[in-house]
Amino acid sequence: MTEHSSALVIRVLAASALMATFAVAAPAQSLGELAKREEARRQAAKAPAKVYTNDTVGSTPAPPAPPSSPAPPAAAPSASAAKVPATAPADDKAKQADPKKDEAAWRQRIQGARDSLQRSEIFAEALQSRINALTADFTARDDPAQRAVVANDRQKALAELDRVKNDIAQQTKAIATIQEEARRAGVPPGWLR
Repeated sequence: MTEHSSALVIRVLAASALMATFAVAAPAQSLGELAKREEARRQAAKAPAKVYTNDTVGSTPAPPAPPSSPAPPAAAPSASAAKVPATAPADDKAKQADPKKDEAAWRQRIQGARDSLQRSEIFAEALQSRINALTADFTARDDPAQRAVVANDRQKALAELDRVKNDIAQQTKAIATIQEEARRAGVPPGWLR
């Protein structure tokens, strides 16, 4: 009976050790799958139509400036009166034709950028939790082979976290660019909230 009970104890310990090994490996697979799905989603997402930067805004031709020399008093009122009615309807048509001037388009654009930033921040938090768990697991292990596997997984997670942090910086900069572009275009601040 003692041989049987000691064999049973050994089997139970072996089974629990095996289950513990799979329990540690399971989160690594789900995080890896999550990273693969996120990368596939980013590759499948279409690139923005055009990103405006200070360089591109500066390179576009500026509208013609009004003459710097004062015009004769009689000619100035008639010229400006003729220009105002002609340009006002054209500006309204340009706003209707250009979807970037539409409130819904501005809201959609800023919301898309904010959603992307939020997803990246959540992913960074998940990666940080994973790194913390791997660090704790590394210190708890005595076997050098197991420690090497955990250290390798931790190193991969750290590299992914660095990549995500760079994405967050770029997305934050993109939001600031959209806000600056909207400011220069005269978009009401309420459209970007």
